[in-house]
Amino acid sequence: MKSQVRSNRFSRCLLAVAMLAGTAGAVSNAHAADGDTLRKIKETGVISLGYRESSIPFSYTNGRDVMGYSHEILLQIVDKVKAQLQNPKLDIKLVPITSQNRISLMQNGTIDIECGTTTNNLERQKQVAFSNSLFVYGLRMLTRKDSGVKDFPDLKDRNVVTTAGTTDERLLVKMNGEKTMNMNLISAKDHGQSFLILETGRAVAFVMDEPLLYGELTKAKSANDWTVVGTPLQTENYACMFRKDDPSFKALADGVIADLMTSGRAEQLYKKWFQSPIPPRNINLNYPLSADMKDLYAHPNDKAFQ
Repeated sequence: MKSQVRSNRFSRCLLAVAMLAGTAGAVSNAHAADGDTLRKIKETGVISLGYRESSIPFSYTNGRDVMGYSHEILLQIVDKVKAQLQNPKLDIKLVPITSQNRISLMQNGTIDIECGTTTNNLERQKQVAFSNSLFVYGLRMLTRKDSGVKDFPDLKDRNVVTTAGTTDERLLVKMNGEKTMNMNLISAKDHGQSFLILETGRAVAFVMDEPLLYGELTKAKSANDWTVVGTPLQTENYACMFRKDDPSFKALADGVIADLMTSGRAEQLYKKWFQSPIPPRNINLNYPLSADMKDLYAHPNDKAFQ
């Protein structure tokens, strides 16, 4: 009988612990659902950062460390969070994401913020929120210099690769339908795989955000064999992404980004990642600072182009 009593007491203790853990998890998820990111971070002592594994030079990894232009801005935001919460030892959790899962991981509370290569557009604003813009760019394509491809009409009846879950993919599908291009569209899991498909001859062009195409050239066996071409399909902008309906967290992120841009520090980051040798192969992208980027640095804003 004593053994059974002890067993019942042990079971009740386990149940109580489980209920407490479940309650804590429910509270944390509730804060995530309500968009109260700072409160969630304060209570858990952890900030979860989404990062891309192969979006050179914005957010990528060399197998050990995460790095890039957008990632450095993200770390500046983390420093501001630490200061505001008065927690210099805040635990940083790095979570790899893809184009396909990044929004769902934000919505369910797995990540608190992501600064990489996520486009701020009106469609996505229905699901998540965005900071001031990080980068302004056009959509173009990478192809071999001897491919005969100069602009998008040249892709008719050809194999074309892009990365799944991107605005580029949706635009190509739309182009195929509206202009009867008859392109054979290949959707790769990430930018690295897209370039591999291109480099191995399974596609004649890789359609993607222009700066990412220059980033992929750092992986090429012979960068001189390739060229970025095409009239930009449209202009877009990257921004940090976080949960909707969280004005305090957005104000914090926007303030950090605006300060970086108007102080000249963001342009120094640009020179570091776009006009200097970068890991992993110490290749310089030599990507010039555009008029749109100069205007963004002078006038930070969160406006979506599309």
